Amino acid sequence: MNNQIHIHPTSPAPPPPILEAQCMDYDDTLCDECDRTFAPWRHRLFQTDVLREIGRFIDKHRGGVPEELFAPQRGSFNAWLRLLFQDGGSAVIRFPCPGASMFPEEKVQREVAVMQILEYFTSLPIPHILHHGMTEESPKGLGPFIIMEHISNEGDFIDALNVPGRSRDERPMLDPNVSQERLEWVYGQMADIMLQVSRHSFAEIGCICKANEDDEFDDNWVVKHRPLTFDMSELVQLGGVSPDLLPQSTFKTASSYYQSLAEMHMIHLTSQRNDAIDSAEDCRTKYIARCLFRKIIREYQLCSDDAGPFKLFCDDLRPGNVLSNAQHQVTGVVDWEFTYAAPTGLAHSPPFWLLLELPELWKQGLDDWIARYEKVLPVFLKVLKDKEQGAIDRGILNESDRLSDYMLRSWESGDFWLKYAARERAGHSI
Repeated sequence: MNNQIHIHPTSPAPPPPILEAQCMDYDDTLCDECDRTFAPWRHRLFQTDVLREIGRFIDKHRGGVPEELFAPQRGSFNAWLRLLFQDGGSAVIRFPCPGASMFPEEKVQREVAVMQILEYFTSLPIPHILHHGMTEESPKGLGPFIIMEHISNEGDFIDALNVPGRSRDERPMLDPNVSQERLEWVYGQMADIMLQVSRHSFAEIGCICKANEDDEFDDNWVVKHRPLTFDMSELVQLGGVSPDLLPQSTFKTASSYYQSLAEMHMIHLTSQRNDAIDSAEDCRTKYIARCLFRKIIREYQLCSDDAGPFKLFCDDLRPGNVLSNAQHQVTGVVDWEFTYAAPTGLAHSPPFWLLLELPELWKQGLDDWIARYEKVLPVFLKVLKDKEQGAIDRGILNESDRLSDYMLRSWESGDFWLKYAARERAGHSI
């Protein structure tokens, strides 16, 4: 079978010229405030008595003879510590970082539910959760936590695709000289992860949990909570948006959810006090961009499946969250906190991470990003088709659950940009 994918030679048009404003930076004052909030918590975390209590706490829930507690590490939203045991295994305790995680207890509860359903119903290497709890149970009251089995790795998929020699302090960029073999190998594994996640459907838009949360053997999963998204967290943390102005409930239709996103983008523009605009003209452009997007939402059906079903979708699924060995083979998939049942249009959009860097941050400009993206998108769609066919042949995927054809149409029609603008605060400015 010939699975070669051809992109229509005419590139999808970005949003109209009126949207070509500078990206709206986040508030530097709020960034500094986040650092000030995190600093005393970090200081406390490194105290000897605190570290000892953390080690004992991990040991209590993992069992075995502990050998070494490694120094705390930090990512974008979480800090974690690893305890090595004499049997060769390790366990990790992870805390949301104060100042970086705006809804820490909600975030932990929602991520635990997603990790459990994916561990139960997929073949993905999800870290097994040993225990989780809220602040009152945590060592020294450090905050809500997850204790999970540690997954051995030599790095992540960014290491496989990044420009050689590029520092971790620099934003990653797809190596223009990466081999076709490696690109297909890594993209193929990412495609398999996306397929397994999107296979799960729900009747509403929002975060999932067990229908009976008190029954550990219950395997019926439903949407019960509002969608907790990456953008919602950052709007509060760095955009000055009051948490009270964010969505507080689930959504029954895709159109109502998209309308809510459009309102959030407008609220962001009116809420951020510093670094939002450069001039009166810049303000006008950003305001009109949001008005136009809201108008599109109201007049244009962004999702054909308005009443569902809705697909499980992770805002932060990207190569940096896929752990791998020295042969660039996946060993674990982590950081599921911004995962929710979403409109199918989000799952049907091609991934934004194919070039590793975001379009609004691409130094060579949007036209160059599009040109390079169109060179690698056919590679991704080809390996995605292969994964789809293999899953269908094995009876674990329905024909209707294919993503590749929808992704191709999304890109060629320009619908990709509308979905990107809906999810990303910078999407209106590209």
